[in-house]
Order: sequence, then C-alpha cells, then structure tokens
Amino acid sequence: MTYVYGPIASQRLGQSLGIDPIPFKTCNWNCVYCQLGRTTPLTNQRREYAPPDAILADVSAALASHPPGTIDWISFVGSGEPTLHASLGVLIRRVKALTPLPVAVITNGSLLYLPEVRAELAAADAVLPTLVAGSAALFRSITRPWPGLTYERHMAGLLAFRQEYRGQLWLEVMLIKGMNDTDAALRELAAAIRRIAPDQVQITLPTRPPSEAGVAPPDAATLLRATSILSEGAQIVHPPQGEVDLSGAADLCAAIEGVIMRHPMRASDLARAVGRWPPEQVASALRTLEATGRARVVEYAGQSFWCVASGRYAV
Repeated sequence: MTYVYGPIASQRLGQSLGIDPIPFKTCNWNCVYCQLGRTTPLTNQRREYAPPDAILADVSAALASHPPGTIDWISFVGSGEPTLHASLGVLIRRVKALTPLPVAVITNGSLLYLPEVRAELAAADAVLPTLVAGSAALFRSITRPWPGLTYERHMAGLLAFRQEYRGQLWLEVMLIKGMNDTDAALRELAAAIRRIAPDQVQITLPTRPPSEAGVAPPDAATLLRATSILSEGAQIVHPPQGEVDLSGAADLCAAIEGVIMRHPMRASDLARAVGRWPPEQVASALRTLEATGRARVVEYAGQSFWCVASGRYAV
C-alpha cells in the first residue's frame, strides 16, 4: 500500500495503523533530532499532495485485511508534517465514517495558528502536537523552522487549539541532551506547558538515528529530574521493540520500505517483524533494497538501523 502502513506497536496508541498523506520529508521544520533525516528543502505549502480517494482506498483495504481487535487506533503520521495536506480534515472525517476506531493526528503543531487547520483537526479523537522549548532562541535551534513559523506563533496556535478542541490533547516533548534538558530550559518548558494545560505530557527521546551528529537522549538522572519539573504525571514514552505487523504484505521489499520510510527500525526489530518469511527471502529482500538504492543501514548509539536511503543523516 502506498499511503497506509502497519499496524505498528505504540506505547501511546497500542496497535496503530498509520496513514501517511504526504511525500517523504515534506515538512516545514528541519529538526536536529528527526529520525528521517534532514528536511531538504523546507516547504510550508498546504496542498493535496495525494488524492484523498486513493488514501481512503488504502485505508479501506487495510481495515478489511485485519481482523477486529488487531488495530487500536488510526493515526495520521508518517514521513513529514500531515497538516500540510490541504484535505486533512476531509480525510479525518471520512476515515471516521469507515470505522469506529479512534483517530489520532501526530503533528508538529506548527500550523495550529491557522483557524482552518484547527477546525480540520477538531474531528480527531486525539491530537499529539510537539513542544520542544520554552524560549524562541531554543525553539529555532532545535526545530529550524520555515521562516515565519516563530515560537510566538507556535505557542499562539497551541493555546488557541487548547481552548477550542474537545478531544484529547497529548503534548509531545522531545528532550535532547545538552540542548533542552538543563534546569533553566526545563523550567521554561514547564511554564509553557502550564499555559497550554494539555491532557497528557509525553516525553520522547532521540533513540533512532537523528539528522544531526551529537544528538542524544539525556541520562537517567536528568530524565528523572525532567519529569518532576515539566509536569505532574509526565510520562517517558519509549519506542516498543519490534511488533510491526507485516503479515498481510505480498511484496516483502515494499512492506519493509513502507515501514522504514516512516519509522527506521533496529536490525533486530526488523528481523522479528519479518519472522514469518524464510530467512533466505528476507536476506534477498534486504540485499535488493540496498542494491536498488531504496534502503541502507545507519549506525547510531552502537546499534544498526534500517533507514530509507534518501534520508540525509550527519551521524
């Protein structure tokens, strides 16, 4: 399938069927921690990057191929910023007409200052925007956004959405060692979080290859301090090990590429995910992906990760 992948195990969303409505690295941020590599070039144009009917056909096929109880959430997330798709609101509503499963949108939140984007996301059951800093300078250093997408505009969008939205607002806070994990940075973040008053605060960490060298998660002691400073009830979200459903795939190469384009995978996790295929077929598929320039191995923190070859990493 072109626009749908998974289900993938998620600590936050259980077994999540992903919908990716935009091309690889179509984004208005160029975050130093991005697991998909650098955004080149940045774009902030909202348009129909993929036909809604084609996306919905993939969703219908995926739902039909998975028995009841095997999918917990439908999530709009993937290889870029989903709110750049101009028909996202239509897609959310039409997906909800297809299934009683709850729908989530994982977004950087950069376009929430636009009333039309807030209105489109209103139909989702949960929205998970990003907040990485409590100051303009640190926000720019970490996200490296499209010009005009300022910290002040980002906060204004989050605050306006909190006032209007009736679903679950789960704020995602990416912590990076030496950047936003100092006491001063954490206290600024905590002040911003209190203003937004999300339903949950979820601390995420750069555990997959980041776009820039030197990006790493904070140590255990810093994480403990961060959870106490940021918010009562803040939780650290660790990526699950393995647990990607590729059982319905007919083309093993396409199935692997479809997942790593959105979620680079540890070699050990990928081996578990493709366990139903004969080892020689798996080895052949990986060789084909490498030889054709569709995938490569990136080393990070002493581990090997399968990533799409087009991802631009400094590590």
